[in-house]
Amino acid sequence: MSRIGKKAIAIPAGVTVTLSGQAVSVKGPKGQLAYTAPDEIVVTQQDGQITLTPTSQSQRARSMWGLSRTLVNNMVDGVTKGYEETLELVGVGYRAAIKGKTLSLQLGFSHDIDMPPPEGIAFASAKPTEIKISGIDKQMVGETAARIRRIRPPEPYKGKGVRYAGEKVRRKEGKKK
Repeated sequence: MSRIGKKAIAIPAGVTVTLSGQAVSVKGPKGQLAYTAPDEIVVTQQDGQITLTPTSQSQRARSMWGLSRTLVNNMVDGVTKGYEETLELVGVGYRAAIKGKTLSLQLGFSHDIDMPPPEGIAFASAKPTEIKISGIDKQMVGETAARIRRIRPPEPYKGKGVRYAGEKVRRKEGKKK
C-alpha cells in the first residue's frame, strides 16, 4: 500500500479543481495547470479534498497511485505558492545578467550563452553570481535549473562552475610535486 497515495490533498481557498474523467485541472491565483491521470487511478473530489485510489492491486497501479497523488499535490502547491530554484555561479568572470526576459551567461567560454525562458518560467538575478528560476510547474523549474547547470557543472579541483544553492562540491586534491 502506498503511504503517500493514501493521503488526501486539501484544496486551499482560492483554488479551483476541475475533474473530467481522468483529466485534472487546477486553477489558482498564480495560474492554471492540467494533468491526465493514468487509467489505473480514480480521482475524486469531495469535502474540499482530492483523493486518489487505484482500480486494482497490480504493481503498475500501486506505482502510479503515489506518483499521481504527488503530481496533483505539486500542481495545487504550484498555483498557490509557486516554486523557486536558486543557482550560484562560482569562478572568476562567471556572471549572469537578465536582458529583457532572456538570461545571458558568461561562463568562461569565448561567447555569451543566451537562454530564453521556457513557457511559464521567469529568471531573476539580484547579484551577478546568482540566478533565481521561478514558476508554477515544479518539473519545469527543476528541469530548467538542471539545463543551466549542465552548461558548466562544478568541477572537483577548483570548484568552479554552476551549482545549486547550498550544494556541496566534493573537492579533489591536485597533483603533487
